[in-house]
Amino acid sequence: MSKRLEKFIIDNREEFDDLEPGAGLWNKIAQQMEPDVVELPKKPEAKTFSLGFVLRVAAIIIVVMAVGFGAYLQSQKSTGVDLAAINPEYAKQQVQYASLIESKRNELKELAKNDPQLYREFNGEINKMEASYKKLKHDLATSPNQERVLRAMIRNLQIQAEVLNQQLQVIEQFRDSKSEPTHETKNI
Repeated sequence: MSKRLEKFIIDNREEFDDLEPGAGLWNKIAQQMEPDVVELPKKPEAKTFSLGFVLRVAAIIIVVMAVGFGAYLQSQKSTGVDLAAINPEYAKQQVQYASLIESKRNELKELAKNDPQLYREFNGEINKMEASYKKLKHDLATSPNQERVLRAMIRNLQIQAEVLNQQLQVIEQFRDSKSEPTHETKNI
């Protein structure tokens, strides 16, 4: 603020203060406002849930989760069908073929280190048969004729074993043909 304006206000202060409102002014304003009080719209009440309702909802959620968990456990058990209960002889054959296939696959892995591309091709065929076997194993649990599915599973294992034997023979022959010295004669 400029010095002149400040000096003017200080010099004329009394003249500014002569216009003060009367003492009863605020009382009159308050009386006039009371009858005209404007009601604000009420806020809608927040909905609350009773404890009983919350407990019922929690109980329903727990029951649904328990049923889901039970169904999950049942599906896990159903895939683990006891083969010996269906036919003990077939169960023995299944175990024998499964162990034979596992040993042949390990042997194939050892021999295939020299030719990984050939191994990938052979392994692709075996993996297809393995997928078919797993599908049969899954179907075994829900099949009305479990013995028939079990025979199909064993037949699949037999074919896998035969294919693995043939693949091993091919690798052996391939390795033998590489190791034989070639006696070529060239005509000059």
